[in-house]
Amino acid sequence: TSHVSLPGRYVVYMPTIDHIGVSRRIGSDGERQRLRAAIDAMKPPKGGLIVRTVAEGLTKKQLKADIGYLVRLWGEIVRKREAHPKPPCTLFTELDLVLRTARDQFTDDVERIVIDDKERYEQLCRFVATFMPERVDCIELYEGSEPIFDAYGIEDEISRALSRKVPLPSGGYLVIDQAEALTAIDVNTGRFVGKGSKDLEETILKTNLEAVEEIAYQLRFRNLGGLIVLDVIDMDRPANREKIRKRLNELLQKDKAHTTLNPVSDLGLIEMTRKRTRESLGRVLHEPCFYCDGTGQLQSRTTVALEILRQIRREHRSLTGYQVVVNAHPAVVDVLKTEEHEALAAAENRLMRRIEVVARREYHIEQFDLQGK
Repeated sequence: TSHVSLPGRYVVYMPTIDHIGVSRRIGSDGERQRLRAAIDAMKPPKGGLIVRTVAEGLTKKQLKADIGYLVRLWGEIVRKREAHPKPPCTLFTELDLVLRTARDQFTDDVERIVIDDKERYEQLCRFVATFMPERVDCIELYEGSEPIFDAYGIEDEISRALSRKVPLPSGGYLVIDQAEALTAIDVNTGRFVGKGSKDLEETILKTNLEAVEEIAYQLRFRNLGGLIVLDVIDMDRPANREKIRKRLNELLQKDKAHTTLNPVSDLGLIEMTRKRTRESLGRVLHEPCFYCDGTGQLQSRTTVALEILRQIRREHRSLTGYQVVVNAHPAVVDVLKTEEHEALAAAENRLMRRIEVVARREYHIEQFDLQGK
């Protein structure tokens, strides 16, 4: 689109469009109507406004200050354009990652921002002093000797978020599998059998309650979206199944991404959806394995060895000479010389040609080729 939009902390100003909008992520209809009325009353003569999600519960004074800043910013852009009529000329650039994160994510539920670069720390303090002067003291410069991610356990959390298996406090665990169509999360009791409890249902309920706490966190941290199927441990009592659904629903209320949740089925499955806002953490930090092409599986050595024997039978007439040379991965060569040596000898007798197998360390385990000699 050619229409300009200038994002602020609470609103987005669109100087070329006459439009008023409120973020759909603000769930309360009453709050959305209040914000729409407030914005409509203070809308500038030209342009339109969209209220962002973080504006929920704000006063008119806070909204007016943000709108005033954006109107002044647009005025500066127009003056710069008139002063430099000959293109190309940069009129405006979006904030960098650090400042954009502070603007969009530094809400009341964030206690502080810790940063390990003095120059960026000073820049961030100046920025926060302009937009949120009451929160300048919440910016902290980290001066420790070890990396900041190590000091605050971030590396461990990232490793945990990229792991397929997530442990639970009681000894149970989650298994998270992300596929193209959906994400499946399986809950297992592991070694937890409920100390001092003779009621298996109680043990399962405790594990499931722990699981939904962790699932709600993992959904946000891994940024999993789309269709999600939760396979909680099956419970006989409908009241316990409802407890699980209600607790999960409470936890999902904290999620800024829109979610829908279905009841626990008789098979112990919970189907839910979570709005996909961007790529998941795993897709951002990982790339498909070049060796298995992202499938997570390879043909077994025996399978490749038998395929070689079939290929020899297909191609032997087109291979010149008295011998057939097979170049293959060392592990496959080992199978041909041990487990399948009788099949290899039978092929030599049938074709009346010697078959020589040569190990090639540089070959992929599924790779091979045939040559006449």
